[in-house]
This record gives sequence, C-alpha cells and structure tokens, in this order.
Amino acid sequence: MAKHLIKHLRTIALVGQAGSGKTSLAEALLARAGAIPATGSIERGTTACDYTPLEKQLQHSLKLAVASFEVNGGEHPTCVHLLDTPGYPDFLGHSLPALAAVETAAIVINAQNGVEMMTGRFMQWAAKRGLDRLVVVNRIDADNVDLKRLLERIQQAFGKECLPLNLPAAKATKVSDCFFAPAGESDFSSVEEAHQHLVDQVVEVDEKLMATYLEKGEVSPEELHEPLERAMREGHLVPVVFCSAKTGAGVQELLDVIVKLMPNPSEGNAPTYLNVPVDGSAPTQLQAVPDPTRHALAHVFKIEIDPYIGRLAVFRVHQGRITPGTQLYIGEGRKPVKAGHLYMLRGKSQVEVSEAVPGDICAIAKVDEIQFDHILHDSVEDSHIRAKPLELPTPVFGLAVQPKKRGEEQKVSDVLHKLIAEDPCFRIEHNAQANETVMRGLGEVHLRTTLEKIATQYKLELETRLPSIPYRETVATRAEGHSRHKKQTGGAGQFGEVFLKVEPLPRGKGFEFVDQVKGGAIPNQFIPAVEKGVRGVLATGFLAGYPLQDLRVIVYDGKSHPVDSKEVAFVSAGRKAFLDALAKARAIVLEPIVNVDIVAPEHKMGDITGELSGHRGHIKGSDAPRPGTVQISAQAPLAELEQFPARLKSITAGHGSYTLEFSHYEPAPPQLQQKLVAAHRPVAHADD
Repeated sequence: MAKHLIKHLRTIALVGQAGSGKTSLAEALLARAGAIPATGSIERGTTACDYTPLEKQLQHSLKLAVASFEVNGGEHPTCVHLLDTPGYPDFLGHSLPALAAVETAAIVINAQNGVEMMTGRFMQWAAKRGLDRLVVVNRIDADNVDLKRLLERIQQAFGKECLPLNLPAAKATKVSDCFFAPAGESDFSSVEEAHQHLVDQVVEVDEKLMATYLEKGEVSPEELHEPLERAMREGHLVPVVFCSAKTGAGVQELLDVIVKLMPNPSEGNAPTYLNVPVDGSAPTQLQAVPDPTRHALAHVFKIEIDPYIGRLAVFRVHQGRITPGTQLYIGEGRKPVKAGHLYMLRGKSQVEVSEAVPGDICAIAKVDEIQFDHILHDSVEDSHIRAKPLELPTPVFGLAVQPKKRGEEQKVSDVLHKLIAEDPCFRIEHNAQANETVMRGLGEVHLRTTLEKIATQYKLELETRLPSIPYRETVATRAEGHSRHKKQTGGAGQFGEVFLKVEPLPRGKGFEFVDQVKGGAIPNQFIPAVEKGVRGVLATGFLAGYPLQDLRVIVYDGKSHPVDSKEVAFVSAGRKAFLDALAKARAIVLEPIVNVDIVAPEHKMGDITGELSGHRGHIKGSDAPRPGTVQISAQAPLAELEQFPARLKSITAGHGSYTLEFSHYEPAPPQLQQKLVAAHRPVAHADD
C-alpha cells in the first residue's frame, strides 16, 4: 500500500445484531473497491473476514477482523480501515473494542428483522464514545420488506436526526442519492424532500451558513461538508443509507459516502486518554492530536495468537508516526522494543507497510509483552498515559473445567491464558474452597465456542460441569478491631500492635485501605505489612469462605518495638485485628444479580415471565422488536438460573435466546445465608 495523508484515511466499524449481514457487506465493499478479485461466500467459507476454521464451520463471526483497502486509485487514493465485528452478545469482548479504534460506527440493520436488541445497544455505545454514527439498512432486496415503515421505526427508536442520505429506487434494485442530488426517483417519499430535510438539519449547526441558506434558499454540497461533519460529531445528524450486499444495490454509493462524507481522523471527535500521575492523585483527561510530528500514541485494541505466526498485536495510531524501526515503549514499561515489521491487515492477509500515521490501523507480530488495551508510545515520559477504559460487560456465565487426560494440567493452563489474552471478556478463576477451575464468559454460546476452539486448534479435551456460584461477603455496620502480636523465643522477638476500623462501602466499590496513623505509632515501613495481613483475610472470607468486598479498612493506631517489630508481626496483627472487627461488623453474604434479556415467540411470554418470577426474578419490561416476537428484560439471582437454558429451550421449543449480563451484588435471603454459612468449614485463623 502507498503512504497516505491523514485527510485520505477513513476508519469505520461495522457493528450490529447477528444476522444483519456485516461480513457479507464487508465482502461487497472489498470487491467493489477491487481489493479482492470476487465476493466471497459465508456458506463456502471464502470471506476475507471470517477466516478461522471455526468461523467457517459455524458460518458466523467469532472475533473482530480488520480489512484495510484503498478506494479510487491514482496519486492520492483513500485508505479505508474497515472493522467487521461479531453480532452475538456473547462476543461483545471482540466487538466493543472496535469502537475504540474508529471515527465512525456503522450500525448495520437487517431490513427483514428491523431494529433489534443489539441495534439499540450499539447506537448507545457509539454515542457514549462520541463516534459519528451511520445507519446501514442491508438486505433491501429481501421479500416482504416495508422500507418506509422501517425508516419510521428507526426514527422512532433513535430520533428524528436519523435522515436518509439515499433512498431505494426501482423496487430496491438501486438507490438514489439525496445529498449531492436535489432530485431523483425513489420507491417511497421523495429525493427532493429527503434532500431538504438533510440541508435543514445540517445548517442548524452553522449560523453563518443558516443565514446564507435563508437568503439564497439553497447551499452547495461543498458548503455543507464542514457543517455536516460537525453535525455528525455532535450527534445532530445520524445518516441512514440503504443497500444490499447480495445484489450490490447501494454498495458503490456506500463506498462514496465513506470516502466523501465520513470523517477523517482530524474531523472526528479526538479520542480521550488519561494522564495518571505517579503520586496517585486523580487522573486528568488529555486529547490525542492527529499530528504525525508529535510523540507517538497508539492503542492496542486486539490481540490474536496464531498457531503459525504467534502473537499479533493490532493497534490504532492516534498521534505521532510509527515505522518499523521505531523504538516503542509498552504501557508503563521502561524497556523499549523495536517494531521490526509493520503490517496492515485484510482479514488473514498481512501487507507490510513502511509507516503508520494517525488514523492508521496496523499490527506488530511476535512481541509477547504487548497486551490488550496497552498504550504504545515512543517516549518514556509518556508511560503515565492510559487509554480511557472500555466499558466491557462482566463475564458471569461459568463452567468448571478440568482436562480429560491426567498430566495435561499445565498444557490446559497455557492454552487458557492464551485465550484470556485474546478475549477481554473471558476469565479464569480458581475457587480454592471448591478446588475447581472456572472459565467465565458472556453466555453459553461464548463458552461453547471457546471449548470447540480448545478442542480443534489446541487438540485438548476438557470435562465441564456447572461451577459454584461466585458469592461474596461484606459488612453491614461499622466496627473496630484490635490485635497485639507478641512472640518471644529467647532471641530477637516479634512485636506488632494494630488498631483499625472497618466500615461498609456502596455496592461495587470494592475495597479501600486507608492509613490514618499519626505520630509514627506504626512506622511507615510496616503499613504495607498491615495491609498484607488484611488482604489475606479478604481473599478467604470470614463468614462462609467467600471473598470480602465493598468495605473500607482504616488503620488509625498501633504500637511498635525498636528491636522486635518485624514485617511478619504486623502482617499477623493486621490480620487478627481485621478478623476482630469483622466479628463485630455483622458480616453478610452477597449474591450476584444479573440482567437477563430474552427474545422468544410472543405467545410464550406468559410462560417465560412465570418461570422467571418463580425463581426470584423481577420483570423490568418487554418490547416487540418485530411481529410475533417479544423481548423480555428482567433481573434475577445467578444462582436461580443454572437450569434456565434448558427450561427456556423446553418452553420455546428451541426458538428462544437469552443473554446474561452482570448487574450487581445484593444481600442473599436469610435462609440462603444460613445454608451457606452452615456448609462452610472454616479455615483456622490461628497462626502456625
């Protein structure tokens, strides 16, 4: 690929519900731009973006894929970095990071299915990150599609700012432009009316252009370009385009929209980074500047571990310039690495390039230190800069796993850690109390495909079963604790005394350790030892053996001895003082509550809501995304949903689907608390 000026770069992520045709649309765009010789087929497993064996087998996307290509050759072609994402909620760990790498989120809608659950979610997520949004209505050639009603539904769901840039024409065999052309044919509404609405919406953000428009009655597309970019940046305009990846209708027009109207890196909202001071004070925000002469800042939003080429780190450059010889620092690391080779990606294919400038999406291979969400920079002074955290869902769906063959424990552990590196929503927990290794993901499909990948790619077979529920413990009231640790064995002794307080924190706040010791009652070098002793109890729990959370420990006094005080003494005193406080602070067990979203046949709504209500579920609302289908939103304790997949399958005859998303922890019912406490065999707290 040739070198590209920043103004000739476009970054766009195709996001939306599974089955909306994102991968097919990516193929159509690649073929129309001449980047691939012919359009691939999902059924035949020949698409550029679904290239893994498992994706070909299942015929849907499982991970984020990058497809970079050039449009309009010549001296200054436009380079489009296109990201194709999976649509199932189970794979949000792969689709949401795409929003951190682009200026434009293209929310793809299946014209037959209309506005679905993930359509609305991606619209919200993209708006929250300040991205320009483009609604792409795909499959306009399908039977029994009412495109006029669909456009009205889009505007009802997302606002009147959703206006068509083109309209289907000639019975959806082509589309008519409504932005550059003030007239033309259409299957519904009129090009003239759509053009007028667009102009009216865009000029509202520019007072000077508004005055010109009111005076002359018309403005040129050239005059509208800058206000159009501003309107999209501010969410004042969300363009809607129509196309069919299957027939090609509207595909060239979509390419034209991407090149001519979508923002380049200097026109979109600048990404926000966090400046984290080394003194522990509050982070401040800073904006990356798309200037190749500044210090380099790049964000790693995808890690892929290939059996043949090893680790591939995919990143978006937001500031500065990176070349194969650039010395890069990784996050807080002080030891630089050299990029070696720099690649642009087109699915599985890699094209070596000589530089990456702001707006480019590239990859570096075989640098094992690079992890997901790392910042790559070329100045050690920037080691305090972090990416604005992605709001990823918490994995709650779990399976306890163990290798079928003895002796493969280490191999399984290595593979699981590779999968963790690739997927930010996949986690491994070891429950010491139950002596089980638990893999957690976003749903049944997520974990099932992970197990299939382990079996096919790494040739490992795992036995699975339902895991223990991840209960937690906390305190209900404030309390004080005290402990004096004193040992004398003939030589140098051990001495440490600690006074502390414990108090509850709001749900989800985790743990805070506060040092309020005055006058050196506990020397500064022993405060970490006190915290170490406290944290040891956090992990093992107090009441029923579950980790403690949502509490604050304040160490406010103590005593030391000039000779006998040692770290081990204050670890023990801190631990015992914390246990003393917990015994007085009304420790309680918390249970995880999850959001449940169910899509099922409408006539089964009563059976499903009854099933949920019978298992301590709370129905929050329902919607009808399309005729004959109901979407139910509810909350329920995770412990009550162990058999829910099988029950839903039975109720709906296999036509229902659901997603789980962690919501919060809340106190378990008294009867359940008593049961959990009775079942716990407490570990002795006495020191050896």
